[in-house]
Amino acid sequence: MKLRVLVVSDVRVVQEGLRAVLAQQHGVDVVSTVDTLHAKDQSARLHPDVVLFDAARQDCLECVKDLVAAASCSKVVAFGVQEKDEEILALAAAGTAGYVRDSAEISDVVRVLEGVMCDELPCSARAAASLYRHVAVLSPSDNNADGGHLHGTCAVPLSRRELQIAHLIDRGLTNKAIARQLGIEAATVKNHVHHICEKLNVHRRGEAIARIRALLRTGSPLFSQASALPPP
Repeated sequence: MKLRVLVVSDVRVVQEGLRAVLAQQHGVDVVSTVDTLHAKDQSARLHPDVVLFDAARQDCLECVKDLVAAASCSKVVAFGVQEKDEEILALAAAGTAGYVRDSAEISDVVRVLEGVMCDELPCSARAAASLYRHVAVLSPSDNNADGGHLHGTCAVPLSRRELQIAHLIDRGLTNKAIARQLGIEAATVKNHVHHICEKLNVHRRGEAIARIRALLRTGSPLFSQASALPPP
């Protein structure tokens, strides 16, 4: 039985190129190609096994989250990924089942697609180590005598502005996009993100995104009212 794949990209040549090369691979059937605007509708109509999503765009995270939520019967795999810690963690937090590096060959693409269908994640040793460290960051620690930095908590409450920025980070906005939306300097946003990371006991923006989403899922009071806050 062939693996049914839906290719999602806003670049037509990428759509056609992937369709052509995947069509030559045994056991793979590209059911359609589509842009991000129509990806959810196509996914709901075709029910592919895998949605292969072009993650080369810097603002792709919000689209990925929407697609993961809409394609509940499909596994979403991102391609064109640079395999930086921040990007991998953000994509994992968005709900993707795996990723394909931007330097991958077509055989690597097929290997990843087949792997995710077996609930496996083919990735580099470096990426595995990064994900492992991130799990450790999110896990509760019984050795914390002062009780700070436990799962679902942070030692210092986030400020009103930090809560706003945390929700915009969760929506996948870049620092520049957050600055434009809030009418502040990008450098100021960078400082706020740094403080958020410190308070959440993480070291990278991608780890902060994952921690924020974990707190949102658990209904943490740190974030429950943040989305309703208007800009000051």
